[in-house]
Amino acid sequence: MAAVLALGRGSHEGGEVLEHWGAAVSHRSALSLWGLLPIDQASLCDVIVSGNGGRARRVGIRVHRSLTLVPADVTLHRRIPVTTPQRTIADLREAISTRRSGVIAGHELRKAIRQANVLGLAIGSRDAKVRTRSDLEADFLRLCRRHRLPAPEVNVRIGRYLVDFLWREPRLVVETDGYRYHRGEVAFQDDHARDLELMRRGFEVLRLSELQLDEKPARVAEVLAARLARLGDAAGRPLDWARRSRVEGPG
Repeated sequence: MAAVLALGRGSHEGGEVLEHWGAAVSHRSALSLWGLLPIDQASLCDVIVSGNGGRARRVGIRVHRSLTLVPADVTLHRRIPVTTPQRTIADLREAISTRRSGVIAGHELRKAIRQANVLGLAIGSRDAKVRTRSDLEADFLRLCRRHRLPAPEVNVRIGRYLVDFLWREPRLVVETDGYRYHRGEVAFQDDHARDLELMRRGFEVLRLSELQLDEKPARVAEVLAARLARLGDAAGRPLDWARRSRVEGPG
C-alpha cells in the first residue's frame, strides 16, 4: 500500500478503484498479493499507473506505465489496489514476450495460472482451461519417449483400481496427479488407501504431480530409470535392463 501511495494520489470519493488511488500493485507483486506466488523479499514492488509518464522513480518500486489500463483492470484485495488476476497474467505474459522489466520465468507464470485455477480466480477463458486426464497421460508418454524409457501400459485395472501407468514385469505403477483431480481431504485419503492396496499386492507406486512433469521432466525420467533398473534387478532381470531400454527403447 505504501508503494501505491507513493505513486498514486491517495483516496478520493466516488469513481472506480483506479480513479480513487491512481495506481495499483501489479505484475510479480500482484501475483504475490493474490497468493499465486511466494513473496520475493529481495524484489522491487511492482506498481502500475495509467499513461506513459509523469511519475518519478522511487527507491524500492518498479513503475509500469500503461496506456491500456482501464478501471475494470483494478480491484481491491486485502484493501490494497491491485490489478485483477486476469490483467496481471496478461501483463506478465507481455513482459515475458518483450523481455521488459518485471518479467518472471515462464514456469513461474504457469505455476501461478495453475494456482489461480485451484483458487477459482477469474483469469479468462484462455488460461482457465486445465489439462484433462488424457492430456496428462499424453504428456507422460511423451516424456517416456523423449528419454527413451520403456513404454508402460496405460489405464490398467489392478483389483478394483484403474492405474494410470504400469510396467508389469518390474511391478511399477505411476500415477499422474492434476490439481483439479486431487483436491481436498477426501481425495487425499482415497489416494493413500489406493496406494496401500497396490503395495499390498506387491506393486511399487510412484505418484507424480502435474508440476513435476512440467518443470522437472529430466529429473522425473532419471528417477523412473533408476526405479526400473532396481526393480528389474530385484525381479531377476539384468541390472542394466532399464538403462539399456533408455538408450535402445522407443524413440
